[in-house]
Amino acid sequence: MTELTEVFWRAHTGLPREAPGSVATTELLLRLAGALPGKPRVLDAGCGTGPASVLLAQLTGGQVTAVDLHEPFLAAVTARAQAAGVADRVTALNASMDSLPIEHGSVDLLWAEGSAYIIGFDAALAAWRPLLAPGGVVVLTEAEWLTPSPSAGARGFWDPGYPAMRTTAGNVEAAQRAGWTVQAVYVLPDSDWDEYYVPLAARIEELRAEGVPEEMLAQVGEEITVRAEHGGDYSYTGYVLRPRP
Repeated sequence: MTELTEVFWRAHTGLPREAPGSVATTELLLRLAGALPGKPRVLDAGCGTGPASVLLAQLTGGQVTAVDLHEPFLAAVTARAQAAGVADRVTALNASMDSLPIEHGSVDLLWAEGSAYIIGFDAALAAWRPLLAPGGVVVLTEAEWLTPSPSAGARGFWDPGYPAMRTTAGNVEAAQRAGWTVQAVYVLPDSDWDEYYVPLAARIEELRAEGVPEEMLAQVGEEITVRAEHGGDYSYTGYVLRPRP
């Protein structure tokens, strides 16, 4: 690993979450998803450290498969589940989101907070649709433009990593065109960004005190700076999606 990559992982290891979100938003999106089987089969794609995985196990009473490619995140999910008393209902799985080793037609609720962008909104929906059981539902949060003309500063940050990023209207149209019913859309509040960025900023301060070079810390914390300066241009949006027959 490069020194910058090492600093990045030092900054992110042990954070409570790896994307904007909150308990309140997870609870709201789950309610918007509607009725589920008594003990649903839940897949948390791109689970990070497992804030949604454990909460979904608690809220649904179902079995949750938490998927990520970063082993330290999966270890955190397992520890989190054990601490919450749901270790018997949360299974960590090292796998790629675009090629999940999951039986087709076996997922009642597919959950993806802040992770679909890794393979792209359209590709994610195409890859995940066959996994859903009859009556199954996808709930995801997606980075989106809030304006058709975002600032150069916002584009300079997002375009290199996610050039396919759309507005909400663009994603709604794409989902409908691909055969999905858009059951609900919810723009995450600013407080959900604080849930992610406040712990990250505190960790960066710890690294600064340890003497990590300032230029590296600036790159690790760039997303916080861009959000403070251009946050009105973009957000994460929650979607509840059901495939049309």
